[in-house]
Amino acid sequence: MNKIYKAFPGGKHKVLTLSYDDGKVQDRRLVKIFNKYGIKATFNLNSGLTDMKNRIPKEEWTSLYAGHEVAVHTVTHPTIARCPSPEIFHEIYDDKMEIEKVFGYPVRGIAYPNGSCDDRCVDIARNAGIVYGRIAADKYSTVCSAETNAKFAEAPILLGDENGFGMPDDYMRWLPTCHHNHHLKEFGKKFMSLKKKQYLYMMYVWGHSFEFDRNDNWNIIEEFCEMISGQDDIWYATNIEIVDYNDIFNRLQFAADNSFVYNPSAASAWLMKNDEECIEVKGGTLVKL
Repeated sequence: MNKIYKAFPGGKHKVLTLSYDDGKVQDRRLVKIFNKYGIKATFNLNSGLTDMKNRIPKEEWTSLYAGHEVAVHTVTHPTIARCPSPEIFHEIYDDKMEIEKVFGYPVRGIAYPNGSCDDRCVDIARNAGIVYGRIAADKYSTVCSAETNAKFAEAPILLGDENGFGMPDDYMRWLPTCHHNHHLKEFGKKFMSLKKKQYLYMMYVWGHSFEFDRNDNWNIIEEFCEMISGQDDIWYATNIEIVDYNDIFNRLQFAADNSFVYNPSAASAWLMKNDEECIEVKGGTLVKL
């Protein structure tokens, strides 16, 4: 019997994704860096705060974030696990509606504000049409204060041993690999060194663009993007692209002996056969293995 492994698009076994919150004006500089190096990211927006100082106006959203994903971050950024259920619903659903009016496509992700998430929040978000939710903090940080940034500098580099480079078990409680202030280049080097193709690896970086101004460390993200870009074994994807691709692969219909596979979806899926042959299974096709 053939040995079949799931692969990312193009037969790749690693994926990089990034997620940035709040829609502050520093996103302009961050998007330029991402676009320069071919890095894709998800930007999480608060539709009710765009009139505040240092926020990207809605009129600029579609041009600035073109080629990236936008997702829900609630209307006004409350710590939603402390809110009544009706308020949680409106914070999520109204933000989703307003963002969709601007972009004209379904918005299906959320970054929970302040990492605030419990079972009630997850259920409400799912019922509002959300399919994934990012927990904002890694093991070493729940906020991004100056004190926390100092703590990052002293934290042990547990590369891949804590949040790690694995795929999430629960996309509605999606834990990133690291904040960009937590040994980003060291994590990136470890990620790039992973070569065992029997595994799927993901590096997920999160943060806020305003932190680069506040901490005067734009060099961190610029150097990281330059280092990790253009790798043949890395798929550069937004959050929703990862979720959607996983769904496509999970819908594949395999013969009991792995001799053929049918793809009922419209988009392609990729797999590895016997560790050496990369096979694209196009949408709506049956492929002999």
